Amino acid sequence: MNASSGSEDVLARVVWSVLAEPGDAVAGELIAALGPDESLALVRRAAVDGASELLEQVGTVASFADGPDRVRAALESAIERWRPRLGGADDRAVAAMASGAAVGARLLVPGTPGWPSGLDDLGPHAPFVLWSRSELDEPIAAAGCRGALAIVGCRANTIAGAEATAEIASAAADDGIEIVSGGAYGIDAVAHRVAVAAGTPTTAVLAGGVDQFYPAGNHDLLRNVLGRGRVLSESPPGTRPTRWRFLHRNRLIAALSDATVVVEAAARSGALNTAHHALHLGRPLFAVPGAFASSASVGCHRLIADGSAQIVVHPRDPVEAASAVAVHLEPPAAAPVVLGTRSDPHVTRALDALERRPLPVEEIARRSGLSVDDAADALALAQLEGLVAAQAEGWCRR
Repeated sequence: MNASSGSEDVLARVVWSVLAEPGDAVAGELIAALGPDESLALVRRAAVDGASELLEQVGTVASFADGPDRVRAALESAIERWRPRLGGADDRAVAAMASGAAVGARLLVPGTPGWPSGLDDLGPHAPFVLWSRSELDEPIAAAGCRGALAIVGCRANTIAGAEATAEIASAAADDGIEIVSGGAYGIDAVAHRVAVAAGTPTTAVLAGGVDQFYPAGNHDLLRNVLGRGRVLSESPPGTRPTRWRFLHRNRLIAALSDATVVVEAAARSGALNTAHHALHLGRPLFAVPGAFASSASVGCHRLIADGSAQIVVHPRDPVEAASAVAVHLEPPAAAPVVLGTRSDPHVTRALDALERRPLPVEEIARRSGLSVDDAADALALAQLEGLVAAQAEGWCRR
């Protein structure tokens, strides 16, 4: 396992990946402003002595808070969020590095060779580190890829969806385009299988550690991916995937790609979350139309009807867009600005249930009429747009 940045900063970044959940904007901004090692030291002192010194170093302007008077509150909330994991964090970071080395994973940090530059567009939501697992020395760079295309969709795909995925992935392989997806059942699996069969590089982004492939039914597929590309994760080895981490994983799929195509997506498919990330990043988004009565295509039809995604008329449409972005040309057609997650009915209901004072997710579920799982998913989406804040006592509006 190698990372050519300073060893103290590398270890500090791994510790941060143990402390903070993926996409934590407070952690990301502290690291960007103070460096991983210094910010970690200040947080540790703040957990004992209070946030005054940390606040002095950060200043009163921060993207994770709405105005100077809320910076302290955001920092104090973050410290409480990280406090349960501070004890023994160094030991867990060292153990994660050992577990990664045991399966041949490579540790990547920003600014070092192999770090995907597209992730920098995530700003404070960028990952602290990446764990890359491959059987190749240079899984992507040496292949001379002409861009990267994310192919995503529902797990319970139809035959038509699988056929459309195979055609798009084949067109991408013909053009030397890397295929990026999430390693899940359904559309993801079809995209990876076509890439492996065609001999083109493919990246599977996991929501858990790279030392344990998930889902278990795709173990052999992910092993095959190692021979044609890589498996990536921002979560330390040993981390189990959760619903929360799947949502945050989707931002990496979008940021790693020059364009994204949604092949099939139900009304509340996680693929729509990936689509929203792609549009927030300004990357071209495409959606494949399906049968009028197909529940597997409702999400795609909505993206097209809202003007958020371009319709895939030919399998080469998203491929050409990815290639154009990769070589810094204007894509064939610009995608309109996405409607925010506010348009998601579950997000709307969760927001309506919130107050300025923190509420536990169970109370938000009761007020909104959602299940606890659906309420948690809606709050996670809203947090990505800065609409809500997670505090030690629960969730509240920003």
